[in-house]
Amino acid sequence: MRVVRTGEDAPLLRRVQDYDPVALAHIYDCYAGRIYSYIYFHLSDAGLAEELTGTVFVKMLEAIRADKAWTRSFSGWLYRIAHNLVVDHVRRDRQRERYGLDERLAAEGADPAGIVARRLEHERLRRALAQLTQEQAQVIVAKFAEGLSNAEIAQRMGKTEGAIKSLQFRAVASLRRILEAEE
Repeated sequence: MRVVRTGEDAPLLRRVQDYDPVALAHIYDCYAGRIYSYIYFHLSDAGLAEELTGTVFVKMLEAIRADKAWTRSFSGWLYRIAHNLVVDHVRRDRQRERYGLDERLAAEGADPAGIVARRLEHERLRRALAQLTQEQAQVIVAKFAEGLSNAEIAQRMGKTEGAIKSLQFRAVASLRRILEAEE
C-alpha cells in the first residue's frame, strides 16, 4: 500500500480524526508493517515489536482524542510515536540481558549459535548507527531496514529528494568508516 500523504489525503485523515473504522483500518494497513519493521530493527525482538506497533496506533488514537494530532506530516508523526516508544523501552530496560536465547527458537530446532551471531552482528550495527547523526541514522534505517524510497524518506523527514540522496551518501560513508575501524 502507498504511504498516506497529508496534503493529498486530507479527506482520509479527516475521517481518521472522526474515528471512521474504514479510514482507521486503511491507515493501519498502510503503516503497520513499516512501523513494525522500524521497531524490530531497533529492538531485535519480534514479540516486542508487535506489541509496540499496536501501542503506536493506540497512542495515535489517544492523541487524536486529546486533540494533539499531527500538524504537518502524518507519517512523520507516526514514526515519532514509534521512536519515542523505542527510546522509552530502551531506557526502562537497559539492564536486560541482550543475548539470552529465546527458548521458543531453541525448542523449534533453530541453530542457537547462529541466533547469537546474528544478534551480535545486529548489535554491532546498532552501535555503529548510534555514532551517526540522528538524521543519518534515520535515513539508513528508512532506506535499508524499511525499504523506503528516497521520495518517501524525503516526505517523512520534510526534505528534498536531493537532500536525502546527499545525506544517505554521507551516512553510508560514515557507517563504512565506523565499521571498518571497529574491525
